[in-house]
Amino acid sequence: MKAYKIGKSRIHGFGLFAERDILKGEFIAEYKGQIIDKEESYKREQSRINRGDSSVYTFEIDDNFDLDGNFEYNDARFINHACRPNCECVLEGLKINFYALRDIKKGEEILYNYSYKFENCLKHPCKCGFPECVGYILSKEDWPKLRKLKRNRRIAKELKSKKNK
Repeated sequence: MKAYKIGKSRIHGFGLFAERDILKGEFIAEYKGQIIDKEESYKREQSRINRGDSSVYTFEIDDNFDLDGNFEYNDARFINHACRPNCECVLEGLKINFYALRDIKKGEEILYNYSYKFENCLKHPCKCGFPECVGYILSKEDWPKLRKLKRNRRIAKELKSKKNK
């Protein structure tokens, strides 16, 4: 029996939900698809964006290759981002596998941090709603950098407001 089922998510569109209790460290799913080079990856992403498709299921493998997971047989494409993830993805050879970071209760949405790079995060607001949410889909290591940017923008806005008074 699969550890998950697909369902409607409060975070974004559809999500994966625990079909049963999942134990910490347990395998959940493999992110399946077609391995493509970066040039082909860029073309596919742009084509989807130009068609108005906001869901791009491309997963970075390394500096040269990505995995296009936009296929019906890839249930893992429905795992949504959250600033409080309960699973992680692990690259094992050319396979991308998801494992539970902690025990996950039946019915709970399965979530992981997409860990976008700082340069791209402002294009991707986060909708997870957890108290620790930083507002953008971003690698946890870059959270301090984002907080500093937000603080500097707030200070600049305050200074500009005082100057205009």
